[in-house]
Order: sequence, then C-alpha cells, then structure tokens
Amino acid sequence: MASLTARIVIRATNRQLEIPTGLFINNEFVPSADSPNNLIHLVNPATEETICSVAAGSVKDIDIAVAAARKAFNTTWGKNVTGFERSKLLNKLADLMERDQSILAEVESLNNGKPFKIARDFDIGDSIQCLRYYAGWADKITGQTIEVDNKTKLAFTRHDPIGVCGQIIPWNYPINMWAWKVAPALACGCTIVMKPSELTPLTALMLSKLIVEAGFPPGVVNTIPSLGSVGGAALSAHMGVDKVAFTGSTVTGRKVMEAAAKSNLKKVSLELGGKSPQLVFESADLEQAANWACLGILYNTGQDCTAGSRLYVQDTIYDKFVSLLVSKAKELVIGDGFDEKSGGGPLVSKTQFDKVWGYIESGQAQGAKVALGAQKRPGKGFFVDPTIFTDINANMDIVRDEIFGPVLAVGRFKTEEEAISLANDTSYGLGAGLHSNDANQCMRVSSALEAGSVWVNQYNLLNNNVPFGGKKQSGIGRELGSYALDEYTSVKAVHWNFGEKLDWPL
Repeated sequence: MASLTARIVIRATNRQLEIPTGLFINNEFVPSADSPNNLIHLVNPATEETICSVAAGSVKDIDIAVAAARKAFNTTWGKNVTGFERSKLLNKLADLMERDQSILAEVESLNNGKPFKIARDFDIGDSIQCLRYYAGWADKITGQTIEVDNKTKLAFTRHDPIGVCGQIIPWNYPINMWAWKVAPALACGCTIVMKPSELTPLTALMLSKLIVEAGFPPGVVNTIPSLGSVGGAALSAHMGVDKVAFTGSTVTGRKVMEAAAKSNLKKVSLELGGKSPQLVFESADLEQAANWACLGILYNTGQDCTAGSRLYVQDTIYDKFVSLLVSKAKELVIGDGFDEKSGGGPLVSKTQFDKVWGYIESGQAQGAKVALGAQKRPGKGFFVDPTIFTDINANMDIVRDEIFGPVLAVGRFKTEEEAISLANDTSYGLGAGLHSNDANQCMRVSSALEAGSVWVNQYNLLNNNVPFGGKKQSGIGRELGSYALDEYTSVKAVHWNFGEKLDWPL
C-alpha cells in the first residue's frame, strides 16, 4: 500500500514539508477502499518534474465519504449545532489559514505554477476573508413570519441546510475555489464531499488537516482526490448527495447537470466558461483602460473564467490604444512562480499548453494578425507569453471559443450600438467590462451587456460580499455574497393554525 504522506522540498525557500496524500474521510487520511495502488501523479508545471503522487479515489470511496457526510449531518452538524458554533469554527479555520499562509502559497505555486506572491497575497488572502465573511453569516440565516389571519393562523419560513453537498472545484484557483464552496456550505450547516482537481489537489489536502485542527466534527468535510470522470461523475449521480456545486468547463457542466437530473434531481449550481468582452470607448482614460485590459487577459496567465479575452476598441482611438496595449503587455514577466519578478506563471499542464498553442496556431491560420507573441519558448515548463491578435472577425476560433490562456483578440467598433452587439455575440455570459468617462454611457452599456458581472472602468476584481455567477451558458446559481446562502439552503414553509376549527364532513 502506498504511503499516505509525501515529503517535498520547496527549493526556493529550502522548506521541507510533509504533505498528506491519502483520501480525507471522517477527519482521517485513509487509502482507497478498493484501489489503494491507483495514484494521481502531480507535476510542477514550471519544471515538468513530478512533485509527488496522491491516492486516486474510486466510486466506492465516494460512497464511503457521502455516508460519512450524511452521518455527520444527522448527528454532529446540520440542525444539531448552532450558528454561533459554526461561526466560531469557520473563524478558527480562517485563523489557521492565516498562520500557514506562506506555506500554503508555496505549495499552491509549486502545484499550480502561479507566482508565490500572488497566491499568498491574493488567492489565500481573499480565501481567508471569504471564510470570515461567511462566519459572520452563520448565525444570521433567518426566515420570515407571514401574516395569514391574525385571529387564527400564521405562517413562517425556515431556511434549512440542504444536506450533503458534493463540491467539484477546478485547477486555476485551487484554494480560492475551495473557500468559495466550503465557506457558505458550512455557514448554512451543510456537510461536504470535496473533489479537488486531479491536477492540483495538494492544498485541498493541506486544508483538510486544518479542518481537524480547527475542531470540525468528523465527516463534516471530506476530501477525495479523483479523476473527474470517476469522482466528479459519482458525486453528480449519487443518490445520497443533496446538492452538487461545480466550477469548470461548460462541457463538463452539462454532464454534471444531466447526472443530477437523472439521479435524484439534486440541486445544482454551475460556474462555467466564458468568452468575456471588454469595450474601450473614446472618452476612456486610455492608460488605465490598457492596464485593466492587460489584467483582464493576463492575470493568472489567462487561466480565468472571466478572462477578458475579447477586446473591442472604438475606431477613433484604435491604433493609439493597440500600441499602448502591446507595450504594456510586454512589461509582464511570465516566469517561475518563485521568481519575485514574475507576474504570471506557466500554464497548469501539458494538455492546457497544447490546447492554448492550438488556438494560437488557429488564429494565425484563419487570418488574424499577430501584434504580440505567438513564439514558443525553448526549454522546460509550460510557459506561454502574452499573445495579442488584431484584424479579427466573429467567425474565428480565437473569437468564439474559451481558450484559457494569455491570448487576446482585439477588434474595433464605430458606435455604442455596434459595441454592445459585438460584446453580446457569444453563447457565454459570465463577465464583461467597459471603459468610458461618460457616466450616462456607462449606465446604458452596463445595463445592456448580457453578463452576470459587469465591470466599469476596472476589470476582474471580485469581492466576497458581491454575488458572482453567469448567464446563458456560463452557468446557473450564484457564489459569494448573501446570494450564495440560497444555494445551500432549502426553504420550508410552516403553516400554524391556532384558532380555526374545521367542520367535517365538507
């Protein structure tokens, strides 16, 4: 049987770490129940070296984890613990994450490739805030008292925890997505079976250790690293799971929703893909608009569901703005995550690297003009430098498809109406942005853009108290803010008769 821990060395800091590599069920790390020799081998995307291997959960392991979550929900969690107690534990977990912030960031950078400083200060810093935000909600989940007949009856509602939740998270923001899913679910009193991405499960396993240290009862949070086609499919179809939350591609989201419908019609929330537009109008502060446009497509090396991968610029400023944009994109250093100069890291895997390069080659083949990039680097690592295409049209793959890399398609428009039409010409609806110093225009265009999040004179910044989610094929449901609580509760109406006497027969 494989060991349930791995010793890894963070070369940049010379730190040695013991990383749990088993399945986390009932507050213990255990081997797979029926396939202990099945392993997932994890690769450092900056060096292409193997980091370590972790247990690969099976369908039977998912069954065991769901049973553990159900038992906890019925005994030590759910309606059996007060909101105050849930709040206290969530705050304790946040404190532990803050204590281990640098260690978690080092492992996140090693496994995912993103710069250490960004993982530490943004991903993990934001995740700590997310836990504390929902800790504040845990004892404030209330229903309504509804007047029916003041002399004889009243009704009231309860927002009950929905039950056992399957949570399937992606590889682009491993800790952030963990917090977005775990925090509201625990605040509401739900229990969890978490399936992290098979590419980046290490920090989810480290956070599982903190779950124990914080004092959560066994079975409240369970973590099963597994292939999506195994663990994700099993959770989506499981008759013992009351809700499934998924973040990932639209293609997989359809499979999750289908499995949920064909099994027990479990509640589903989906945060899926995007092909988000940014519009730059002639009144905009061009310097700032270029900065935000670069952040929109180059942050996290473009591996972002809301990446602003389509940019439309008003024709009167087009040439000037594109020149400015290219000069700013050149300034970003894509390099090893432990290099202080790096503002972006490698793509997460060879598969993603090949996919992104396929789109770069497609853009060239279909006639787009390369304004920057499109040159492969020699050597090891899945590095792709910022790539900007101009002279695009609506039929190109780089304009229609989600690429999930640092690849930007830049077009032009003449009128506000044309800009809105171009922006909305997509099957997705996750994010959109506009840059203008005309306040009336900002109101008109933000209203007209078909997206769950619209940024005005900024892009891609999210807040834990503001809802996030998509329209069209970018998903259903909302994360963050008070709206996320609705995804983890079910509303029960209680009708109370205290005065009416029923005559019988009718």
